[in-house]
Amino acid sequence: MSTAKTFTRSACAIANSLDVVGDKWSLLVVRDLLHGKRTYGELVNSPERIPTNILAERLKRLEGAGIIVSTPYQQHPKRYAYTLTPKGSALGDVLLAFVRWAKQHIPGTVTLNQGPASGASAASTANSRRRRAKRAG
Repeated sequence: MSTAKTFTRSACAIANSLDVVGDKWSLLVVRDLLHGKRTYGELVNSPERIPTNILAERLKRLEGAGIIVSTPYQQHPKRYAYTLTPKGSALGDVLLAFVRWAKQHIPGTVTLNQGPASGASAASTANSRRRRAKRAG
């Protein structure tokens, strides 16, 4: 027996996705994790310079939504490494769609750490990681 979900705005898939990752920063955190960043320090040093208080809140929100997991790697002071869950890794497809759209419609747009002519992206890297993981598993 399933229980009815109470939605913030409506049952619309887009509205509900935006409620989880539709703010100014969440998808950038996911992008950075797809690019291999793992620690708070690495995430805070992204090109967009997310304020530390907002980063801390987004990490908590993303973990609460099941998009990332945190694992302590140091006890004193306590520090965490962040990784994407399979649910979070699936956002790579969303980011790839954003990359394609932006490169087509926003002149001068580039992918992170790459020039305008480069074909690789964070999302395509995530997709190849997923394919390798499926072959290995």
